[in-house]
Amino acid sequence: MPANKKYLSSNWQRFAKITAGIVGGYFVTISSHIALAYLVDHTAILITATFTGFILWVVLMIVAFLAKNGWRIWAIYIFITLVFSFLIYMGKLYNPIIS
Repeated sequence: MPANKKYLSSNWQRFAKITAGIVGGYFVTISSHIALAYLVDHTAILITATFTGFILWVVLMIVAFLAKNGWRIWAIYIFITLVFSFLIYMGKLYNPIIS
């Protein structure tokens, strides 16, 4: 028995959700850990990033698939990545890891 058409999303929405979950979630995960590494002890953050990175990435994938609009999730993930990128830039200026 086929699914009800009103619950199915279009092909472009499906593509946006899949790419936002995989690529966008990865960018948010990596940029958040690097920004955090500039704020606190970078060795501890980079060691724990191997574990927390996968957990955060999976959570961000689930959030992307639960959303109704995939393009809105892309916009949110890009905005969050840009905020973390700005924090990385400021961290490099004021608290450089390599002196």
